[in-house]
Amino acid sequence: MNKQFFDDLANKISSTLPPVPGNIKSELEQSIRNILHNAFNKMDLVTREDFEVQAAVLQKTRIKLELLEKKLTAFEEKLDIK
Repeated sequence: MNKQFFDDLANKISSTLPPVPGNIKSELEQSIRNILHNAFNKMDLVTREDFEVQAAVLQKTRIKLELLEKKLTAFEEKLDIK
């Protein structure tokens, strides 16, 4: 997750809170950012890029598996004939 995501989310959350005096608001927003950052880190999420890379690897693996299954079936048929 990037810093901008946490900043935007913290700003949205803090904007829903009632008005607070000066410096307390910035401290509250920073606390919200820290809480969100820690919560998302504990979830052990992957980035969209990592997910897409793994999805592509999985697709290639499925294609190879299907080809191997067809070859195996063909070999089994040849062995049954002999």
